[in-house]
Amino acid sequence: MDLKELTAEMQHFVSAKGWDQVGSLRPQTQRNLAISLNLEAAEILEHFQWSEETRDPEGLAEELADVSLYLLQLASVSQIDLETAILHKLEKNYHRQWDLPDEKKGK
Repeated sequence: MDLKELTAEMQHFVSAKGWDQVGSLRPQTQRNLAISLNLEAAEILEHFQWSEETRDPEGLAEELADVSLYLLQLASVSQIDLETAILHKLEKNYHRQWDLPDEKKGK
């Protein structure tokens, strides 16, 4: 399944829950989705609090899925083609300089 298909599945889920309806308790706005995305990302950190590796790989997988689903929905609501955005960012990163010595950073 590709990103477009996953996005369609997420939209189907949102619709099935009625979250795309006016007056929903979970309105699918950019702001709400960005907050939810950040909260779910923070839950990933809990898996590594006081440990270098997670003790619950299945729980970590669920949190990663939550982050992915919110990301897909945020991109969709924002009318961003996430696949294109990812490929564009990767191309841009290929041309970035990483780990420059301090003297080349202007320090």
